[in-house]
Amino acid sequence: MSLTELLESDAVEAAPGLLGCLLISRVGGETTAIRISEVEAYRQDDPASHSHRGITPRNRTMFGPAGRLYVYRSYGIHWCANVVTGPEGFGSAVLLRAGDPVEGVDVMIRRRGRSDHLTDGPGKLCQAMGIEGHHDGVDLLGDGPLILTPGEPPKTIRSTPRIGISKATDVPWRFVGEFERPGANLPRP
Repeated sequence: MSLTELLESDAVEAAPGLLGCLLISRVGGETTAIRISEVEAYRQDDPASHSHRGITPRNRTMFGPAGRLYVYRSYGIHWCANVVTGPEGFGSAVLLRAGDPVEGVDVMIRRRGRSDHLTDGPGKLCQAMGIEGHHDGVDLLGDGPLILTPGEPPKTIRSTPRIGISKATDVPWRFVGEFERPGANLPRP
């Protein structure tokens, strides 16, 4: 299945397929990249989803087309990034929860102001990659500042309930990839 076909599928199907993909950022003239290692699926029929109550100015990107980046502010503090999935008109996306740094670690350290825990949370990931609100709607399949490319799939995938939400807390739509050797022999973007 191609990356485009994957993103056009349901968020719950697309989410584990995104594990191992590379997210490349060319923001501010600096290149950083991660291998996606943790995601969560959200869709319109899900009470925990931003799209559950319909289109608003904040969530309109979630309603398509697939392959766009949906960026929102969490608790008024952190930017969070999601990959839009599914058919246009049905609000669904996959939250990027964590990734393994592949390129630009020095840039990530400077942006984060620390050398540990660079991309092990959705807000940390966005800060390290330079993703902010004005990136909402960016086409990840184009040649813009943020690009999503296929990568090596994980050795195993764990499915668990999503975290940090108050509705539909028992739904097992959080997916964590376990790689052969985390951080070793990562592909170069």
